[in-house]
Amino acid sequence: MKFDLRLVRWLSVSGVVLLLDQLTKYWVVSVLAYQERVQVLPFFAWVRWHNDGAAFSFLSQAGGWQRWFFVGLAIVFGIYLIYELSKLSREDKALGWVFSLILGGAMGNMYDRLTDGYVVDFVLVHYQEYYFPAFNVADSALFCGAAFWIFLMLLEWREERAKQKAT
Repeated sequence: MKFDLRLVRWLSVSGVVLLLDQLTKYWVVSVLAYQERVQVLPFFAWVRWHNDGAAFSFLSQAGGWQRWFFVGLAIVFGIYLIYELSKLSREDKALGWVFSLILGGAMGNMYDRLTDGYVVDFVLVHYQEYYFPAFNVADSALFCGAAFWIFLMLLEWREERAKQKAT
C-alpha cells in the first residue's frame, strides 16, 4: 500500500465526516432526553433514539452479539476502503469521494458501538403515519457514498455496453 498526499486528502474527508457525525450526536445527547422528540416541520422531527442494530434496526433485538459483529464488519471494510483509497489515481476523484464518505460514516457508527453499544439516531422524516427510520450524519454519508458508487457503476456499465455495440 503506497502512502501519499492523495491518501491523506481522502482520509481527511473521512475524518471530517466522522467529526461532524460525532459533534452532531454530542449535541443531540446534550439537548434531548432519550426517546424525546421535537417536531420541527410537519414531516421532520429531531429525536434521540438509540439503535443497537444496523440500518432499519436490522438485528437490533439479537441479544448483544450484533454489536461486535458490526464493529468487526466496520474494521474489515474500513481496512478494505483504506487499501482502495491508497490505490486510486489522480483521475479517480469520484471513487475517492465514494470511499471516503463510506469510510467516515462507517467509522462514526463504529465509534458509537465501541463506546456506547448503540448508535445515536436523531433525524426523523415522515409523512403522516408513514415513517422513514431515524438516521444520523454517519448514515447519511454511508447512503450518499453507496448511492454515488451505484451511479458510477451504472455509468461504467453503460460505457462498456456502448463500446460492445460499437464493435
